[in-house]
Amino acid sequence: MKDVDLFLKKLHYFDKKFKLIINQHNNHLKVEYLELCELIDNYSSFITNRDNEKHWNHLKLSIEIIALIENLRNNSSVCIQIVEKYRALVLGLENEEITDYFRNIEDCIEKEFGDFHINSQSKILMVGSGAFPLTLLMVAERTGAEVFGIDIDDEAVRLGRHVVNILGRHLSIQIDKKTVGELTVIKQISHIIFSSTVSNKYAILDQLYDLTNKDVLIAMRYGNGLKSLFNYPMQKVDETKWHIVEEIIHPQSVFDVILYQKVQ
Repeated sequence: MKDVDLFLKKLHYFDKKFKLIINQHNNHLKVEYLELCELIDNYSSFITNRDNEKHWNHLKLSIEIIALIENLRNNSSVCIQIVEKYRALVLGLENEEITDYFRNIEDCIEKEFGDFHINSQSKILMVGSGAFPLTLLMVAERTGAEVFGIDIDDEAVRLGRHVVNILGRHLSIQIDKKTVGELTVIKQISHIIFSSTVSNKYAILDQLYDLTNKDVLIAMRYGNGLKSLFNYPMQKVDETKWHIVEEIIHPQSVFDVILYQKVQ
């Protein structure tokens, strides 16, 4: 069997496994957390494997393949949410261990700091903060900045607050179920970070042009090519509104980052 065929077979395998987990979760059946963590870790390793990039480049993007890619992106995102919620619920238990996926995310966050120029006077907004808000905690802890998180998922907001209450009670972190237009502090925000799994992030970016101050820096996490199996890819922006400051490629990370500022 050709390498590309084996690559495609592996994609179908991940697709089947993600769907099975989501079906169990939706039907209130027991989801094996360790098994799901292993699946996510294997998927992360698969996406950051440079050899698989070659196979990706030889894929013929038929309607069926495009549908498979979209399913994998959406379903892996749902499974990450399940993992985050479980991790938030078991926080503090002795047997709870960090997975390779979360280590990868933490490593990505660490690499972003030099490009953000965040200090204690900054006000940071995370769009899509999730049930286990690693970015909020790490940014607030390392910089002393005032940090805000928003999410559209009620349970993620509730669990995110729970995690912050345990790990970051001493930090200035606020999490709400709000849109960017509903945030009273939006004009004071200096830095905005988009989760890579926010599907409508470019529509929100367009909204932010009129809502934010002229110096705001936007960090858009994204994934093109093979990484689009796990992240929503980069899109074109209105060049009269936003320009690219920097593109930060992390070969060993599950997402890359692109920095935008307003056209002055």
